[in-house]
Amino acid sequence: MASKRSYLLIDNGSTRAEATLNLRRLAVALGERCGVEVAAVSLQHADRIPAAALGGCAADTLPSFLRSKRAEGVEEFVLVPLFFGSSRALTRFVPDTVGEVVQETGAFRLELGRSLYPLPDGEPRLAGLLCDQVSRTAADHDVQLEQVVLVDHGSPIPEVTAVRQGLAREMRERLGPGISLQEAVMERRAGSEYDFNGALLEERLQAMAREHPHQTVILAMLFFSPGRHAGAGGDIEEICQRVMQAAPGFRVIPTALVGEHEGLVDILADRLREAEGRLGG
Repeated sequence: MASKRSYLLIDNGSTRAEATLNLRRLAVALGERCGVEVAAVSLQHADRIPAAALGGCAADTLPSFLRSKRAEGVEEFVLVPLFFGSSRALTRFVPDTVGEVVQETGAFRLELGRSLYPLPDGEPRLAGLLCDQVSRTAADHDVQLEQVVLVDHGSPIPEVTAVRQGLAREMRERLGPGISLQEAVMERRAGSEYDFNGALLEERLQAMAREHPHQTVILAMLFFSPGRHAGAGGDIEEICQRVMQAAPGFRVIPTALVGEHEGLVDILADRLREAEGRLGG
């Protein structure tokens, strides 16, 4: 490998230590799989986490990381996105940041890998991973698999929403006709022009509880890491508890997060090798 090349696994960033710790775990696993050192770098926010909450090692963010590595003489960068789709973080923030650093430090080469579910082709392995999480959760709780809700953060960008919709279509095909799969979001903007984004999770679950008050729903979590929405103490946990308290016979069981599935590293490794190949790795 080139001595002046740096590999990064990037996420959007969170102020929760658990998210950065998960990113670091995945970066180590990815590096071991590909035989290179991979840095865990957030685009923003993570530098607000106290270093003490991260084992004494402060989180890296993309602007400061690039500047630091350029000062060390690094000339090539391979960025592997821990993103489901091409959000504005990838299409705007990364190019803008790179442009600023180029102006400050001079030209360098950077390859940004494809997202986990690049459109229009998608990624069958990701749909398979989600279905595996659903099946595992049903088996672990000894429940009959009938109702599934695929939930993500939600986006005002149709191209990002299309990622969840594409995954939902693939999951329905894999799960089969006997299982109903619906979609929901944690955040959406007001107004009919954003109806494409989907129903809010709490509203979706409340409607399902009214229609089937004694049913169990498996909540397929389209999130990589614990944060404000996902994980212990997050909004999703609170929403599920409220809905179940209002309808005592209704159960909602979330799956593990995508970032916790062992198959994720396989996809990330392919993204790294693709981007590396464009640099002549």
